[in-house]
Amino acid sequence: MAGYKETTRQKMISMMYLVLYTLLALNVSKQVLDAFIVVNDNIVLTNKNLSQRLQDIYHGFERDYQFNPGKVKPYWEKAKEARKLSGDFLNYLEQIKYQLISTTEGIPVDSAKVALLRNLTNKDNYDKPTNFFLGNTDDGKTGVSIQLKTRLNEYREKLLSLVDKSDFKDIQSNLSTTGPYYNADGHKENWQIHFFYNTILAADVTILNKFRSDVYNAEYEVVDNLYKSIGKGNFKFDKIEAKVLPKSDFVFMGDDYRAEVLVAAYDTVQSPNVYIMKGVDYLPSDKYKEADSLSGKPGKLMINFPAWKEGVNKYAGFVRERSANGEMKDYHFSGEYIVSKPLITVSPKKMNIFYIGVDNPVSIAVAGIPIEDLIPTISCGTIKQQGPAGDEWIVNIPPGNKLALVKIYANIDGEKRQLGSKMFRVKEIPTPLATIGGKNSGFVDKEIILAAGALVPKMPDDFDFDQSFVISSFTMTLQRGFDVYHFKSNSANLTVEMRDQIKRTNRGQNIIFENITARDSNGVNRELAPIIIKIS
Repeated sequence: MAGYKETTRQKMISMMYLVLYTLLALNVSKQVLDAFIVVNDNIVLTNKNLSQRLQDIYHGFERDYQFNPGKVKPYWEKAKEARKLSGDFLNYLEQIKYQLISTTEGIPVDSAKVALLRNLTNKDNYDKPTNFFLGNTDDGKTGVSIQLKTRLNEYREKLLSLVDKSDFKDIQSNLSTTGPYYNADGHKENWQIHFFYNTILAADVTILNKFRSDVYNAEYEVVDNLYKSIGKGNFKFDKIEAKVLPKSDFVFMGDDYRAEVLVAAYDTVQSPNVYIMKGVDYLPSDKYKEADSLSGKPGKLMINFPAWKEGVNKYAGFVRERSANGEMKDYHFSGEYIVSKPLITVSPKKMNIFYIGVDNPVSIAVAGIPIEDLIPTISCGTIKQQGPAGDEWIVNIPPGNKLALVKIYANIDGEKRQLGSKMFRVKEIPTPLATIGGKNSGFVDKEIILAAGALVPKMPDDFDFDQSFVISSFTMTLQRGFDVYHFKSNSANLTVEMRDQIKRTNRGQNIIFENITARDSNGVNRELAPIIIKIS
C-alpha cells in the first residue's frame, strides 16, 4: 500500500536492542547494562510519540464521523475495533513486564509498576527471567513466552482482518513469530528461545517495550489506511490545526533530526507559509522575519535539523494560512528532541591491548547500527572482518608501532559517517620463560632433567594467544671442584656430552642453562633468562 513506510533512520531504534545481544557475550557488563537503560529510555520516549500520533488520527476520525456519520461509520467502527485490540494487547504486555520485575526483584507488583529500570538491583540477572519466560522446559513451551507468542499471533490476525491483508506485508513481518531464528552458532531455534533464553532482566524489559513499538506502528498503519479510505477531501472543515510528527525523538550526533509538519485541514490549491526557529519554546507571530521559512507540499512539510548539539534541543514555529474569508491565521507548534553520541563498543576479545605480529580478535558493535553497515579502520596494520556472523574483526599490527587508532564509520541512509574512535596501546609479544622438566629454578631430580631432554619456552599465564617460540641454542654451565665447564647446544635438545655430565652430578650441585636464544614465528630472535637449578 502507498501508506506510511519506515526509513532506515526510523528503523534504527527497532534494531538497537538487537545489537546489544552481541554485547552480552563480552566482558563489558557495566557497558551492556548502561546501553540497555539508554535504549529502553529511548524506546519509551518513542512510544509516547507513537501513542500521541495515534490519538491525533483517532481525533480526526471522530471529527469526520460527526460531519458525515453515514459515510464514515463503517471505517470508524473498524478503527475503534483496532484501538480496542491494541489496547488489550498493550495492557497484557504491561502486566507481563510488571510480573517479570516483581518476580526477579522480589517486590510486590504494585511496587514493580512504579520502579525505574535504572534503579532495579537485579537488572543483570538472567536465571529468574529465563525461568519466568521458558518455565522448566528446554523449548519454552510451559512458560509465559509461549502464552505471549499465542496472544501476539491472535492480535496480528485480528488486526489484519480489519483490512486487506495483502497490503500489509510489513505488519505481518514485524509481528511474525515464525522466524527463522538462529543462535550465535548458526543453529535454528524457536521464537521463545531466541528472545528469552538466558536474557537479563534489563534486556527483557527493553524487548517488551520494543513489542509495544511494533504494536503502535501496526495499529497506526491499519487505522491510517481506514482513515484514507473515507475520502476526506469531500468534507468541509471549520478548524485548522498544525501538528509536528517526529520520525524519532532520539538521534545520534552527526545525523539529522527529521519531522513532518502537518496541517490537519488544508486547501489543495494553497501552500501555507511555515516559519520555524531553533532553541525556543514559542515563536511569536511578529518574529517571523527572524525565523527560517519552510516550503513543501500543501498540508505537509518536512523539518530537517543537523544534530550537532548533544542533549535536549527545542524548536517552535507556526503555520500561516489564509482562511475561507481571506483572513490570515497562524497555527503554532513546538517540539523537542534528544541528541546523543552513538554507543560504541570496541573490545579486544583476548587482551585489552594489541600485540605485534599476531591476530588480535576484536568485537565491534554500535547500538542501533547493523553489523553489515559498520566500516572500521585502523591507523597502522590491518583490520579484517571474519566470524560466522561477521561480528568479529582481526587486527594485525606490524613492528615499530606504539599506538593504534581504530575509527568506526557506518553507512547511514546511504552516506558514510564517522561515529567514533578508540586508541589502543601496542606491545611486543612478551618474552617466554625457558624451562626444563617444567622448572626454571629450584631443586630438580637429574632423572627428570634427562627424561625431559630439552629446553621448552613457556609463555606467561596471562598471555592468551597461540604464539610459538623455538629455542635455537643455549649453553649449559656447571662446576667441578675449582673448574667451570661450558657445553654448547645449537638446538633446544641436550647434547650427548651434556647428558653424560648431568648423570655424573651429585645432590646439591648447581646447573645453569644460559645464553638461551629463542626464535619467534616471525623469525626474530629473543634472549631468554637463564635457568638455574640445583640437583635434588
